[in-house]
Amino acid sequence: MVLLALAYLGGVLTILSPCILPVLPFVFARADQPFIRSGLTLLLGMAITFALVATLATVGGSWAVHANQYGRIAALALLVLFGLTLIFSSLAERLTRPLVALGDRLSAHTAGQQGHAGASLLLGMATGLLWAPCAGPILGLILTGAAINGASANTTFLLLAYAAGAATSLAAALLIGGKLFAAMKRSLGAGEWIRRGLGVLVLAGVVAIALGLDTGFLTRLSLARTAGLEQMLVNNTALRRPTQTIPVAGSSLPVEGNFPPLTGATLWLNAPPLTPAQLRGKVVLVDFWTYSCINCLRALPYVNAWAAKYKDHGLVVIGVHAPEFAFEKDEANVRRAIKDLSIPYAVAMDNDLKIWQAFNNQYWPADYFIDAQGRIRGHAFGEGDYDKSERVIQQLLAEAGFQNVPGGLVDPKANGAQAAPDMGDVQSPETYVGYSRAENFKGQSYPDQPHAYGTPPPYDRNQWALAGTWTIGDEKAILNKAAGRIVFRFHARDLHLVLGLDDKSRGDKPVRFRVTLDGAAPGAAHGADTDADGNGTVTSQRLYQLVRQQGQVEDRTFVIEFLDPGVQAFAFTFG
Repeated sequence: MVLLALAYLGGVLTILSPCILPVLPFVFARADQPFIRSGLTLLLGMAITFALVATLATVGGSWAVHANQYGRIAALALLVLFGLTLIFSSLAERLTRPLVALGDRLSAHTAGQQGHAGASLLLGMATGLLWAPCAGPILGLILTGAAINGASANTTFLLLAYAAGAATSLAAALLIGGKLFAAMKRSLGAGEWIRRGLGVLVLAGVVAIALGLDTGFLTRLSLARTAGLEQMLVNNTALRRPTQTIPVAGSSLPVEGNFPPLTGATLWLNAPPLTPAQLRGKVVLVDFWTYSCINCLRALPYVNAWAAKYKDHGLVVIGVHAPEFAFEKDEANVRRAIKDLSIPYAVAMDNDLKIWQAFNNQYWPADYFIDAQGRIRGHAFGEGDYDKSERVIQQLLAEAGFQNVPGGLVDPKANGAQAAPDMGDVQSPETYVGYSRAENFKGQSYPDQPHAYGTPPPYDRNQWALAGTWTIGDEKAILNKAAGRIVFRFHARDLHLVLGLDDKSRGDKPVRFRVTLDGAAPGAAHGADTDADGNGTVTSQRLYQLVRQQGQVEDRTFVIEFLDPGVQAFAFTFG
């Protein structure tokens, strides 16, 4: 119920978001019709269609993406026709005659008749196909959860609640707008001009959507800071329990639940399988991570340091490797990452996310602190607050009666991608390359088929594009021919990109690449995986640090050119 309420409230806030602007003309074009019969029906069709299409696009295959593309084209055509009927009464009359027999007149009010519910429902369904709301924290949590947990009725209900919230705020606006339009027509006698003006606005909305402004410029435009409002809602519900709520040493730590079973692991590395019963009497830290996650990589030096510091004083650390991408399920890849990251403790490969679900976890990284009696006594989600986490470990060890527990706090000196971020300068979000979660892509995407891409500059901040022949899949893009590039206009100190090799075309043969910043070699701004000239090599599937700027951070244009085919690109992260 909390999730449904949160999704609904997130939808209500979309009325303040610039991404609602392109669909407003379609809604207000029915403002002078009876609300129950016309406006409410339109909003119902919009909400239901959006929820169904978003569910399919999130958890379905490429066929859903293709189907939605064709549906958007049909919806745009229908709404163009609708806009024209508002402008030209004669066209409305011609179209109405054959549709009367079907009981579905497209724009009955242009002929001086009452709107038909079927027509409004059809227009609402078309609007639902086109609506692309800005993905704030609430919608982001819904879509991420759907991508992780797969298809379910919960996903559809949450998306429907989100759409219902948007429909509620639009309904209020429609009721107010209907009264306003009626008053204007009475006082000015301008009904015909108002109708034509709405027709022009409908056509303008169609053009805006066709040009991608609803998912491009308007997504980046911040008119009302709805993301901040949504984040406040998330932080004040049971959906998110921030690390700041963990009490420090000397205070009472609450009991948050019992230690769930660890039977869902597909494989254990560095140790034989462990169970809660075996670990009774020990303090346990369960750390959820995945090796290409930049946030996890930056937290690991602290987890490693705690494991070393307290291993002889009653602490057992268990790493639960919960993969985000398919390549992170590969045993050899995980073993290589464990070796490269010098992880000495037991790691459970949770390829089916069974342990993840047993803990009801939702974050990378996530730490759960379990006392000697097998009770969860604290948690930490995301990066930061490491001092508080270590004090929780110390308190639980003291409660369990362990003697000579070391004091003080660890201060690991991490390098490369594991170094602490400069979050004050990060103005670019994590960005996925695969079509299932891609945002801010400049140009048209052609899912699951080779296509020659090439989008000319200029690029707005956080826009990115491909050049060369690529095949975009649901979670990655694969370069089919040499000399392919990825361009990203970003603002952050560090830029990372998750890359891999395509086994079918490349095998284990490395892929060479070259990085530039604003058209020049990076020099001192090169990352751990590039040199000053920008040269580097993709040798395995992992996160690559490509840029680490020195001094003042500003908007930069990043380009990576791959000199060989067969590279896989998954996601950008920043720090």
